[in-house]
Amino acid sequence: MQLINHTLKHYAGSKEPVAKSQNKMNITILTGAGISAESGLKTFRDSNGLWEGHDVMEVATPEGFARNPALVLEFYNQRRRQLLEVKPNAAHLALAQLQEKHNVHIITQNVDDLHERAGSNKVIHLHGELLKVRSCGNIKNIKHWDKDIIVGDVCEKGHQWRPHIVWFGEAVPAMDEAITIVEKADAVIIVGTSMQVYPAAGLMQYAPEHAKLYFVDPNPSLSSNDTLTVIAENATTGVAKVIEMIEK
Repeated sequence: MQLINHTLKHYAGSKEPVAKSQNKMNITILTGAGISAESGLKTFRDSNGLWEGHDVMEVATPEGFARNPALVLEFYNQRRRQLLEVKPNAAHLALAQLQEKHNVHIITQNVDDLHERAGSNKVIHLHGELLKVRSCGNIKNIKHWDKDIIVGDVCEKGHQWRPHIVWFGEAVPAMDEAITIVEKADAVIIVGTSMQVYPAAGLMQYAPEHAKLYFVDPNPSLSSNDTLTVIAENATTGVAKVIEMIEK
């Protein structure tokens, strides 16, 4: 998952401007763990590099899965159970409502389905989806899954099911589509992500020169400038302020 700028530029290409109705903007939303944290989902990992007491390399890599599949499956079982207990918050709902007036695409680093449950219908998951599994024998064999996965749960061809998650060291299949969407944006709203980790951090460089950028985070790593407006607030209050700015 960790990509550098010159690698991302490999994807770039000239695109024709997308046609849009008068006053209807192409708005791209980039979201991270901060937006879901306000629904009660824990963020990706602690400052000490541990995720729920586990080394992330043990529970979020193909090598870790090969060494101890039962541990990895149970780790994601716990995440899935937690997800099924929470609900979208005001930020998720506000972004969903924004699509009633504008052409809105959401590109999220989150593996939860809170954007979809809030009503957003154009969502790209860069890092996969917790409520889906895929076959270890065929990366295109993907199905919805909302219960625990255990060793021995296999597809019709006998291959173990695994979480449909992009682990460290794996390719990010949705990257091409995400770049194309950002290249057509009139406005980009970044919510709940530090913009320090690739590939998501590299997406900003593909925004057109005319695009207005907004960054919502209680502890922003960026500062406002001519094209970037920083709102140092949580997602639930910051997103509302950004939408108000756009509507004006």
